[in-house]
Amino acid sequence: MEILDGVLEEFQKLAAIPRKSGEEKRVSDFLKTYLTEQGFHVVQDEVNNIIADAPATPGFEQAPRTILQGHMDMVCVAEDGYAYDPLRDPIKLVRSEKYLEAEGTSLGADDGIGVAEGLYLLKHAKDHGPLRLIVTVDEERGMTGAIHLAPKYLQDAKFLINCDSENYDELTVGSAGSVDLTFRRALKYEAAPEGKAYRLSVGGLLGGHSGERIGDGRGNALRTLAFLLQALSRQGRIALADFHGGKAHNAIPDTAEACFLTQIPQEEISQILTAEKEKFLAIYGAVDPSVEFVLQETEAPERVLIPGDAQRLLRLLLLLHTGVFAMSTVIPSLVETSANLGVVRMEDDVVSVEYFPRSAVDGKLDEFAAEARILGDLVGFEAVVGTKSPGWKENKKSVLAKMMAEVFEEQNGKPMKVETIHAGLECGWHFGKNPQLDMVSIGVTTQDIHSPNERLVLATVEPQVRLIEEALRRIAKL
Repeated sequence: MEILDGVLEEFQKLAAIPRKSGEEKRVSDFLKTYLTEQGFHVVQDEVNNIIADAPATPGFEQAPRTILQGHMDMVCVAEDGYAYDPLRDPIKLVRSEKYLEAEGTSLGADDGIGVAEGLYLLKHAKDHGPLRLIVTVDEERGMTGAIHLAPKYLQDAKFLINCDSENYDELTVGSAGSVDLTFRRALKYEAAPEGKAYRLSVGGLLGGHSGERIGDGRGNALRTLAFLLQALSRQGRIALADFHGGKAHNAIPDTAEACFLTQIPQEEISQILTAEKEKFLAIYGAVDPSVEFVLQETEAPERVLIPGDAQRLLRLLLLLHTGVFAMSTVIPSLVETSANLGVVRMEDDVVSVEYFPRSAVDGKLDEFAAEARILGDLVGFEAVVGTKSPGWKENKKSVLAKMMAEVFEEQNGKPMKVETIHAGLECGWHFGKNPQLDMVSIGVTTQDIHSPNERLVLATVEPQVRLIEEALRRIAKL
């Protein structure tokens, strides 16, 4: 069996099982059963992480243990109007000559393809020392798996290869930390006033990963919609009934929608939206030229937010800066600090706003948390500070990084890019549990992750697997 077909066979097994972050029990149970049937020693821990051990190839029992690591959950998003239930529906794979994609949804190559490579290598790799595959849960939402992974599974190993990066010719040796911030407020309503009801939506934006793509200057649908409603409110009362948008805290929102009542004439509303679109394109048009503002009449709601609550929500959305805060002083092209306004939900008479800062400087994450509490007090929201994930600082003396860069260049005839990234990786948590662990992160080339346009570049799978195979051989001979 060719390497590519073998890895994709493993990936297809994962794609058939819905595995939204926080809902991984089914895929975890599958991995436990599947790997046990393959003859490996498997542990399923209390949060459903999977730890599978393969013995060393005979003759290499004294080699240091190496861990291959990925996460089983995925960001589940779909195209507007595409019928998809992330708790029930499998991913429908579409393979062409160059790419693997999904019909109407995100593909889940982040990090299903990394897990598939681990499964393939556990079964087929030769000439290796003790080998362990760790597959964690909930990486995309809160890194619950990495946080709760017992240190003993990391402390008896010398090397760890994380398979969760996005370009096959890049070797990641450091990553940013992050902090989960959520603003919440109980809402009050009143009877809907006189006026015509409309639904206003923002769409056509690129969206994408809020770490890798935050420096591109892409538009944010939630803030854009808030600016539209603010512009309309300057011409007359906007009675807001609903506001929602975004798909994940770590994905730049590409759609948002609001429902409101107003007595402003529709022709005047259209003129305002046209002017606001021109403003948007002047700022973001070079990157996000396909933005759409769609206004539609709708059935009048029975109730709307009281004016004070509507005003508080819009103020918060407009005050939450989204995008780059600072560039690295060490690597000029790298974003050091950023934040993403990711999701707004109105459920059970409570509005929640998810805000996700990242930084290579852990102290700046503490500043974000402190500022969130102050801002919440000012606009009348409760600021809830969630998980703070540590950054992963580059190890200048890494044996593994040097080895894998050398192997890549030998196999591919070009140097491997070695870099620190502005995105979160579980390596920060692993480092905290074993500071002596020599780690790198690699991955096949994937494009537009965390979006329905996600696709995997097939030609990068085999080189990735061969890189790991050869690294394992060289580790076995250390």
